[in-house]
Amino acid sequence: MMQRRSFIRIGAMAAGMAGLSAHAVRAKKPNILFIFSDDHAQRTIGAYGSGLHNTPNIDRIAEEGAVFKNSFCCNSICQPSRAAILTGKHSHLNGMMDNGNAWDGTQKVFTRELKKAGYQTALRGKWHMVPAPSKGEFDSWEILDGFGHQGCYYKPIFLGEDGEFEKDGYSTDVITDRAIEWMERDRDPNKPFLMMCQYKAPHVPRMPHVRYLDRYKDVEFPEPETLLDDYEGRPHLAKHWMPVGGMDSALNIFDPDDPMGSLNKAQKKYFQRMTKEESEAYFAAYEDENRDYYQRVKKGELSKNGRKKTVADKKYRYQRFIKDYLRIVEGVDDNVGRLLQWLDDNGLAENTIVVYSSDQDYFTGEHYMAEKRWMYEQGLRMPFVIRWPGVIKPGSQPEAMIQNIDYAPTFLEAAGLVPPREMQGRSLLPVLAGKTPKDWRKSVYYHYYAHGKHNVPRHDGVRTGRFKLMHFYTDDVFELYDLKEDPNEVKNLINDPEYKSVRMKLEKELNRLRKHYDVPEKAFETPYL
Repeated sequence: MMQRRSFIRIGAMAAGMAGLSAHAVRAKKPNILFIFSDDHAQRTIGAYGSGLHNTPNIDRIAEEGAVFKNSFCCNSICQPSRAAILTGKHSHLNGMMDNGNAWDGTQKVFTRELKKAGYQTALRGKWHMVPAPSKGEFDSWEILDGFGHQGCYYKPIFLGEDGEFEKDGYSTDVITDRAIEWMERDRDPNKPFLMMCQYKAPHVPRMPHVRYLDRYKDVEFPEPETLLDDYEGRPHLAKHWMPVGGMDSALNIFDPDDPMGSLNKAQKKYFQRMTKEESEAYFAAYEDENRDYYQRVKKGELSKNGRKKTVADKKYRYQRFIKDYLRIVEGVDDNVGRLLQWLDDNGLAENTIVVYSSDQDYFTGEHYMAEKRWMYEQGLRMPFVIRWPGVIKPGSQPEAMIQNIDYAPTFLEAAGLVPPREMQGRSLLPVLAGKTPKDWRKSVYYHYYAHGKHNVPRHDGVRTGRFKLMHFYTDDVFELYDLKEDPNEVKNLINDPEYKSVRMKLEKELNRLRKHYDVPEKAFETPYL
């Protein structure tokens, strides 16, 4: 007898497909090009409207498709986010709760399900999880290797099915090269394909391509409103502020007279990947501002390495940080343009779903942080833009709340498949067609498990359209924010009597979501699961 959950899922799929245009329900299955970056903040994407930065190629996907501004992750850290996307399940069920867990590739993942439906599947770029893809997850894979499985920017190291190899060039460019090469040379043109093109950028250590180092030299970027946040009323945040985070690391500051000699052992490993010409151009590009920096430190205008965290330190380090960050993002956007152009040149754009996303959003100076992990907006959100000609109305901005657990069922239903029962996400097909179901989620559940050197305490929480409740359960500390009145999340309302009823409703909703997603009591224990 068919299980009730399977019956419900099939019914939901039928309803979703019914909501699509006649043109969308095609005999020919769509190709899927999934473009993924690491730590890419929404506010540095033009389509999200901050005005900080233009990304014409990513913006093109949004203009010809849709941009989701209510897009969220379920655990804001690299490996867990990737696992959630592949499995359609929250971390406690897919087993990837933090970056120290082993990846279980034997569970149901959407890539393997697509293969069963006749898709050719390939992965190029950052995988990060350990071990490498298991048998059947992809027809072909080449993943960044070395440097803690993070990969490096210059002369990247790859691990493929036949072993390890290196490629000259810059990581973002090389990954795109390898993706295009597979689509041009190795795939069967008579079969639909999935290409997952996954960049390291703009993750630390932030080393832009030398061709972008002249960008923004004379530009002063506007500061986030909370750059100088003192955490008043939020002692828990001040107590647990990441000692390795902020603007205090990953800046291209080195002695202009002996740049290589001033680097530590770990930094040198990255720079030694460069050619002589690349390293000379790289160090030369930063020479003037680094010489100015050391002079200002000598005069006492700045503290060395920003240790004193004076106002001057924070303002200076923010400008250095955001310029390098945007230089790397520009490289990502240019390569997105290369992929879109390849689809155009090969007549595949009309029958290819194109997605651009990142494993999570990122604090780009907000609260003087350069991190993720926290359930504050810059950790919770994630970019998601999608194009599907004939299905998505160009320029759409759906208001539905979506999560990365929704990607897998969406891709499967787009291919005409019924997602496995165990997937907790929900297909976006009706939302993409402009017919969001009345019973679509009104809240999202978040749970961060790691508590290592980054010093971010474990916590879970619920976010609705207006409010957010966070529970740092190892210390039993709650935070409550009214995002309409306080979008920067600087006023904790947990003890405000005017919000007592709101707190009670959110606590009830949080408990409901824990039950809905089968979060076990063991998930809140130390050690967990």
